[in-house]
Amino acid sequence: MKRYSAFAVAREALNYHMGWERAWASPEPKKKYDVIIIGAGGHGLATAYYLGKNFGITNVAILEKGWLGGGNTGRNTTIIRSNYLQDASAAIYEKSRSLYETMSQDLNYNVMFSPRGVIMLAQTEHEVRGYKRTAQANALQGVKTEFITPARVKEIVPIINLDGPRYPVLGGLWQARGGTARHDAVAWGYARACSDMGMHVIQKCEVTGIRNEGGKVKGVTTNRGDIDCDKLGIVVAGHSGDVAGMAGFRLPIESVPLQALVSEPIKPCMDCVVMANTVHGYMSQSDKGEMVIGGGTDGHNAFTQRGSFHHAEETVRALIETFPMIARLKMLRQWGGIVDVTGDRSPILSKTPVDGIFINAGWGTGGFKAIPGSGWGFAELMAKGHSPLCAEFGLDRFHQGRFIDESVAAGVAH
Repeated sequence: MKRYSAFAVAREALNYHMGWERAWASPEPKKKYDVIIIGAGGHGLATAYYLGKNFGITNVAILEKGWLGGGNTGRNTTIIRSNYLQDASAAIYEKSRSLYETMSQDLNYNVMFSPRGVIMLAQTEHEVRGYKRTAQANALQGVKTEFITPARVKEIVPIINLDGPRYPVLGGLWQARGGTARHDAVAWGYARACSDMGMHVIQKCEVTGIRNEGGKVKGVTTNRGDIDCDKLGIVVAGHSGDVAGMAGFRLPIESVPLQALVSEPIKPCMDCVVMANTVHGYMSQSDKGEMVIGGGTDGHNAFTQRGSFHHAEETVRALIETFPMIARLKMLRQWGGIVDVTGDRSPILSKTPVDGIFINAGWGTGGFKAIPGSGWGFAELMAKGHSPLCAEFGLDRFHQGRFIDESVAAGVAH
């Protein structure tokens, strides 16, 4: 694989850019692999990458029923933060945030990581107490955050209205090294690196069945034939329950739509991410000038990849009180993703009842920020059978009542 660099761009310019290689290969599937990963989104590709980089396991296939990164990886609002309350959550998200810092250099692919900072607004006295508690917990966890005053919020975000009639700003939890990255580029960078290690990224390859013998995985059945493997990783986000059912076990999750929208582009006016959890709305400005807006999940189970009007209306109405200047903006486009949500709003990174099958699911609305940390830990779990990053997120916690309740702790599932 040729390295990308300024010199490579100059060299190819002289050749009318006719010498660029494909970013990743499109091979035909082999009969057997050491490891198969179902799902070529960010988490699946990151898992494959760290299997190769950290453990030398490269006889790997990543199967995708559609196009690479066409699921939730390409349908999110790109927020990266690690200021969670529970120790297990803070550990995996901080690992992820730190890996994002050097991802462009590690993958030789510009993922456009922007540590612009993230503010989580406190708009009730309950949130003030909760975020001060989180800031203290983060200090013990080694995660750098601070609770800031309304005046400091206004200094960071001049366009904000602190005195909203329903939701005044009473302060905020500020993580200066949080931010955003280009979601598509994360998937493309991992795919390119996996392909360079000899792994097979196979698109338009839908898994229709999982074969096991004597309680041990044998392989998968796809629309392109049977493929055998020694280990199987299920990393399919909103379809986790369906694929787990093919293997003969159930998951304690439900699938719901999550939507977002962007406005027409405007001049730069906001250089950080702001999350308003009381109204469950959040906003940042993209490099193209669009205001990227997201809200909460719909209140019903579904597999639709489009948003609902009433949810967009509720989110935008609340954000207009906080940011009056956006009231006259036109919506440019709207979309949705399918997220899988657990009862405690924390993920599942675990072995399963079938020997050789591992599950990475339940990230809910916070999956993008966790991609590299999830891949790092899940790869270790698949390679060694145990990972400190994943230990608390096993399936057994639901039988034991050992919940990692971030919905209450963080006040929001994002």
